[in-house]
Amino acid sequence: MKDTPVKKKSSFLGYLIFFLTVATIVTVALVLFVLINRKSNGNKLIIIISMAIVIIFLSLVCTLIDLFRRRIMTERPVTDILNATKKIASGDFSVRLTTLHSVDDYDDFDLIKENLNAMAVELDKSEILKTDFISNVSHEIKTPLSVIRNYVGLIKDERDEQERKKYAKIIVSATERLSSLVTNVLLLNKLENQSLNYSPTEIPLHEQLAQAVLLFEDEIDKKEINLEYKVDDCYITSFSQGLEIVWSNLISNAVKFTNQGGTITIKAKKRGDIVTVSVSDDGCGMDAETGARIFDKFYQGDTSHGAKGNGLGLALVKKVIDLIGGKITVKSQKDKGSTFTVEIKDERA
Repeated sequence: MKDTPVKKKSSFLGYLIFFLTVATIVTVALVLFVLINRKSNGNKLIIIISMAIVIIFLSLVCTLIDLFRRRIMTERPVTDILNATKKIASGDFSVRLTTLHSVDDYDDFDLIKENLNAMAVELDKSEILKTDFISNVSHEIKTPLSVIRNYVGLIKDERDEQERKKYAKIIVSATERLSSLVTNVLLLNKLENQSLNYSPTEIPLHEQLAQAVLLFEDEIDKKEINLEYKVDDCYITSFSQGLEIVWSNLISNAVKFTNQGGTITIKAKKRGDIVTVSVSDDGCGMDAETGARIFDKFYQGDTSHGAKGNGLGLALVKKVIDLIGGKITVKSQKDKGSTFTVEIKDERA
């Protein structure tokens, strides 16, 4: 939300009305004093009594005007704000307050209301995200647990050694997926809460990228993927462990979504203190709607590959890039592939 400056027009108008009211009352009192003085021929007792009545009457009028003004200008917005904060404190984030003035004439109370509205909106979003997160985590944990439970039951009664090995392999795969999920959730939580501190270290980026590629060597060979590796020798001071996560996830996705016999291109170049790394594939690509959500937690645009991941990879990538002050962009076209481009600044002092 952008800061909305408090306009002084309404405040000035309020001061002007107050000044004119006081000035009018004093003027009326002086005029009445002159009239009463003339009609009473200078009788002090009559003047005192008359002026006392006038002062009491004008004071009562002034008090009523001020009471009305306070009720409209102060008590009503304060009551609205208090009621809204009570609802928000009780967990009702649907609260929306109506401002008294237009945006150009906001006073302090209007600005407070706008800020409360913005806070309620963000809290409502956070509540929805929390609910979705819990639901997604529960689902992702439940799936491998169900696999483990079913195949443990089968392996107990299975006498054929080959079948037992097959079941054991499935169980190991499910436990690895469960372990990966828990690890990623914990790491994502640290990144989101900014509780993950790191000390920048010098990284031979060309070597780090090469090691990341080697992790998927078997899958690349199995799918007969043509790998174009155009990486300059360059060093950068940054978050080494975090960048390992970035390259691993980007290359993993490229391999996952590239068709048999397809091509993956990895490029890296350093200019000044900025390193640009791109990972491209000629796979299934994605539409604009999917591209807008790929960094959301648990979102998987292509559900046909859902069993190979848990939808946290790119969310982790985005958090790491944000943590080190970098930038990540994606260009993609349906059925024509995707290109992820990462820009990182050298943190060397």
